[in-house]
Amino acid sequence: MKPNSILSRLMIQISLFPAVAFAVVLLTAMPGFAQETSPTAAASPQALTALDYFEIQQLANRYAHAIDTCANDGYDYADLYTDDGVFIDNYSDDGFSKGGIARAAGREQLARAAGGGSEGCKKPVRGALATPGDGAVAWNGWSHLMVNHIITPTPEGATGRVYLVTLGMDGPGSVARDGGYEDIYVKTAAGWRIKSRSHVRTRAWHHQDMQTPDLK
Repeated sequence: MKPNSILSRLMIQISLFPAVAFAVVLLTAMPGFAQETSPTAAASPQALTALDYFEIQQLANRYAHAIDTCANDGYDYADLYTDDGVFIDNYSDDGFSKGGIARAAGREQLARAAGGGSEGCKKPVRGALATPGDGAVAWNGWSHLMVNHIITPTPEGATGRVYLVTLGMDGPGSVARDGGYEDIYVKTAAGWRIKSRSHVRTRAWHHQDMQTPDLK
């Protein structure tokens, strides 16, 4: 090959280099390019505002009020969830042994789980042999307290963990830790809602060296 031919090709390659480099820079700066080439960036948690945190915390507070009072025939409780929301029992012996059981899904089932539903709230048993657990629901006569609420942003919304403390579960004046709730929250057109809530045992979040086989 002639020297002049080699020199000509070299000069063409050198002249094209800035254009190629510019094209690469322009492409990487385009919206969506980083998402397509970097799955990690696409899965980044969304930023939550102070109002988001407040509204999610209000879900926990409203949950306690709604379930203790059977407000609006249980529908105030159900409406804290998404339309396809679910309550999962991973606390009872049956639920724990099976790794969690969906006890209520959808608005009507959730309202019934709170002691209400289309037939309204049932009246508790009264009389000399009555206990705090008598009535349509086991917690009739005692109260739920949600404390130590932790909220973690996720790409889809947020997750949460909150302690469940009960007043009166073992009789008047009693105070007991009754496990906690693991939540998934999503923001809907109506605001933040619970997509799923799992009742877990007290030691579910402990370090493995502090756990017991039954997690109680």
